[in-house]
Amino acid sequence: MKMLELCAEERPREKMISAGPSGMSNGELLAIVLRNGSKGESALELARRLLGAGGSLAGLFNKSAGWLSSFDGIGPCKSAEIMAVFELGKRFMEEASGASSSPIVTARMVFDLVSPRLKGLAHEETRVLFLNAGNYLLSQEQIGVGDGVSTIIDVPRILRLALEKKASGMILIHNHPTGNPRPSEADIETTKSLRTALNALGLSLLDHVIVSDRKFFSFADDSLYEA
Repeated sequence: MKMLELCAEERPREKMISAGPSGMSNGELLAIVLRNGSKGESALELARRLLGAGGSLAGLFNKSAGWLSSFDGIGPCKSAEIMAVFELGKRFMEEASGASSSPIVTARMVFDLVSPRLKGLAHEETRVLFLNAGNYLLSQEQIGVGDGVSTIIDVPRILRLALEKKASGMILIHNHPTGNPRPSEADIETTKSLRTALNALGLSLLDHVIVSDRKFFSFADDSLYEA
């Protein structure tokens, strides 16, 4: 069905103008980004099919440019537009966390900052927050990308970046796609090894936070939290 065949109140753009975005479905909002459909289907039908293939909005958020470009009806132009919108959303959430203007002093603040980058990932990813002496964020860096079970933490690279950025301390973060953020024995040993290496250079590992979509674990607090 073409978009023009829908009654006015069912068309995403008209619905946005008349009622605002809050009452619209994910498919309707995505259809506005897509603007037009493909091969006999409306933008709304294409949007719903794309969301279904992504598994969820969070899953679609983390698809690669290659995956989007190869999806039937999308192509490189629509892929670029979708990724631009998603990236703006991630950056907004990072700004909303307040990490750029406030010292990072709790595991909750860490979770709020990194969640836009790690939520919905099907693989493990490691990030490091480099902080100054006042615990203000200097930089957030991706350190490693792994599979759905583990990731390699590049300790020499972390040390090199810490020295380059003149960081006083850092926080290690990685995700557990399984949904259980409790640390494994490997996570515990990695934390010990990194802390020892940093201490030798006069630097501090302030925390290691393991996150899932709805929970996170803090080594500093030795506690599991609901997001």
